[in-house]
Amino acid sequence: MKVVNAERLRAASAGFRALFYEELAARTVIWPQLAMRIDSDSPEETYNWLTGFGQMREWVGDRVIRSLAAHGFTIRKKDWEYTISVHRDEILFDKLNLVRPRIQNMADLAARHRDQLVADLLIGGFTNLCYDGQYFFDTDHPSPGTASGVQSNRTNKKLSKQAFEAAYAAMQALVNDEGEPLEITPTHLVVPPQLRATALEIVKAERLENGQTNINRDAVEVLVLPRLAKQPTYWFLLDLSRPIKPFIVQIVKDMEFVGLESPDDQNVFMRKEYLYGVDCMDNAGYALWQLAYGSTGEAD
Repeated sequence: MKVVNAERLRAASAGFRALFYEELAARTVIWPQLAMRIDSDSPEETYNWLTGFGQMREWVGDRVIRSLAAHGFTIRKKDWEYTISVHRDEILFDKLNLVRPRIQNMADLAARHRDQLVADLLIGGFTNLCYDGQYFFDTDHPSPGTASGVQSNRTNKKLSKQAFEAAYAAMQALVNDEGEPLEITPTHLVVPPQLRATALEIVKAERLENGQTNINRDAVEVLVLPRLAKQPTYWFLLDLSRPIKPFIVQIVKDMEFVGLESPDDQNVFMRKEYLYGVDCMDNAGYALWQLAYGSTGEAD
């Protein structure tokens, strides 16, 4: 007589969990390149950033204390989940090979989750505020170290050799609150799939169409984010070489595989279904706008 006894259920459940974590560990994720991981034990964290980048100075007299700016911003955690059902008969008749792809897919979705959070920050950077009260990508970030009092990290130019060079130069020209160069060097050109060929031509081709040497060859790495396909003209230049990244991923609870699989559970009694899922608590937000330059790519 076929029965889903405790031993059979434990074996299936242990296999599901092992498969999930094995698949999750095997996935390549992009977000650690773009964002700092901040582990949190609170529902929200408030970040008070320095007014600008500092630099080492000759110690004459008292130390100069780099006080935190009065402004800051808060990242609140969000709860996320993905759940599947496994029918009792799939365990009863050893059809676990039919469950395996669903567990693998769950792990894949969990791995992509934070990549998606960071990609959405890029897309929303033209309309979402950062720590200084301006849009993350904006033309008038308050900058006491400049004659105009503002600096820009955005344009509307479509991706081209000229636009890339202008953005690269603009990032390298940024200064701190004392007017000293920030010494920013862009490292990555981030594009949607629609601009992949254009980006590679700009920074990977040996020669230009006119035969001249491509001076931008290998100036940066090209990073294609499939989620940016929602905005096919957007492109971004980032400096990812520093300990501080342009974005923050704040993690309260990491990915956890859970199950609702007791014979007494209502889903088992009513529908002959065992439920398995993954959940986490996290969110993402903006760090330093100076490390990122964005374009909506709508103008020639």
